Amino acid sequence: MTVSDSSASISVDRLTGFHGPDLHDLCDAAEAAINDGGGFGWLTPPPRQTMETYWQGVLLVPERELFVGRLDNTIAGSAQLVRLPRNNEAQNLTGQLTTFFVAPWARGHGLAAGLVSQVEEAARQNGLRVLNLDIRETQGRAIEVVEQMGYVRWGTHPHYAWVDNRWVTGFYYYKDLIGNGAMPQGD
Repeated sequence: MTVSDSSASISVDRLTGFHGPDLHDLCDAAEAAINDGGGFGWLTPPPRQTMETYWQGVLLVPERELFVGRLDNTIAGSAQLVRLPRNNEAQNLTGQLTTFFVAPWARGHGLAAGLVSQVEEAARQNGLRVLNLDIRETQGRAIEVVEQMGYVRWGTHPHYAWVDNRWVTGFYYYKDLIGNGAMPQGD
């Protein structure tokens, strides 16, 4: 998906390998998001080698697909689709949207919605019917994006994460990708 406006070019696609400055850009964007409080678990940026190893490892896991959002060809955000292991037959129609962030300097261009849309499309192509995700209450813009895109908040966890010497609430969401909630027939 590529969109261009008068000030910026944005694109969202699946990343299957690192080319040119991709790994560097992804680490920089993640670090900026972490410093802004949207670090998908990290509260402070880890050493660069740790972050590089993490992203390289993501590409090696068969059940994970990494999507990146680019602003003027520079990686500025990411999201992952995680499919459950094959032995989990009872939940084989569900997936997880995770590691969803956009660097503060790239917000306001539609990258967040683009990333979520691409993960949803990949989930459908993988035969998934439901996507789940969880978000800290402090990540207001991410909450707005997923709620505007039809995700349903089904639960709240008052002790979801320990941030700045206090408990932060977490919200749990799901989205029915088929849109009708019906049980699968003949699968």
